[in-house]
Amino acid sequence: MFMRQYLNWKTYLILVALAIVSATLLYTSALSKRLAKEERRNVEQFAKAVQFLATASQNQDLSFAFAIVDSNTTIPIFRAGGFDSILDYKNIDTTGVKDVHKFLQRKLARFKQEHVGIVVNYGTGLEYIYYGDSFLLRQLTFFPYVELGIILLFLVVVLIAISSAHRSIQNQVWVGLSKETAHQLGTPLSALTGWLELLKGNKENEEAVAEMEKDLNRLMLVADRFGKVGSEPQLHQENLTERLRQIVDYMQKRAPRKVIISLHAPEQELLVAISSTLFDWVIENLIRNALDAMEGQGRIDVKVATTPSQVIVDVSDTGKGIPRHQLSKVFTPGFSTKKRGWGLGLSLSRRIIRQYHHGSLTVHQSEIGKGTTFRVVLRR
Repeated sequence: MFMRQYLNWKTYLILVALAIVSATLLYTSALSKRLAKEERRNVEQFAKAVQFLATASQNQDLSFAFAIVDSNTTIPIFRAGGFDSILDYKNIDTTGVKDVHKFLQRKLARFKQEHVGIVVNYGTGLEYIYYGDSFLLRQLTFFPYVELGIILLFLVVVLIAISSAHRSIQNQVWVGLSKETAHQLGTPLSALTGWLELLKGNKENEEAVAEMEKDLNRLMLVADRFGKVGSEPQLHQENLTERLRQIVDYMQKRAPRKVIISLHAPEQELLVAISSTLFDWVIENLIRNALDAMEGQGRIDVKVATTPSQVIVDVSDTGKGIPRHQLSKVFTPGFSTKKRGWGLGLSLSRRIIRQYHHGSLTVHQSEIGKGTTFRVVLRR
């Protein structure tokens, strides 16, 4: 059971591919060795034939020896004397070679490294036969690597196609869920608006009604946000510092008394192209997660830094932190460390920043017992 949670269909697919490649490598290696032995025997027969032709008497039949020598049309062979002087060569293409002598000497040196030469004793002198692998043997040697490349390419295409289909299904689920949520919120919100208008007639409720109106407006904003998921939002130049200040003020009033939420941002106007309703949602979600992680006390710091091409927003808390083994899962739909909730907040937040704002949302830093920092990067 412990191992199953780390194994999924992708792992099994890769393991099957590796098994196929391993089996192919073993089988091809065995074939290569058999072919190499066969080529060695053929070269030895070639050497005996050459020796026979050189030492045979005039009345002996040479046709069989000539047939053996002529039958070799695939194995490249050198006949060399002492001091690597090349006497003859066969099945070596020198077409287009400018310096044939140097080319042949390099070939001969390589053949001597690849295979042990065969000595031909004529009685009056020695000759050496050196040979290289045939074109067929070289192809057989490289075939598993070609196959490995094809399988890896196939795996990449399959994984991309399946991941794309999975993302498409996720998009449809999220859009459907968001639209339905916005629709379901619409009816009670309309009713609450009517009841709030009735309460405004009583001056004693003036302060409470004002706060209730703010929360009702916030609920309407949330419904509007859900309604916009799935449609391409319009980005407008907004003063990011002012938007963050409004979010921090709103969340501070609704945070526990022992939690301090602070904004550290440039005083001057900082214009960034954003969808204000969706961007506010992301920052509120990050702050809300930070509040859950701190269990009623601590600090949340929203820090803004700029570069010539980017705006960086860090949301840091002094909460319990995220275990290292969970860092790669925090943006996965359905993953949550809380007992309640669907685990969609961070996943949707990352989608909003990536897909609509062409930025990034990451866990910049996290340490158990000290807190977590989420980082939002936007283009300027």
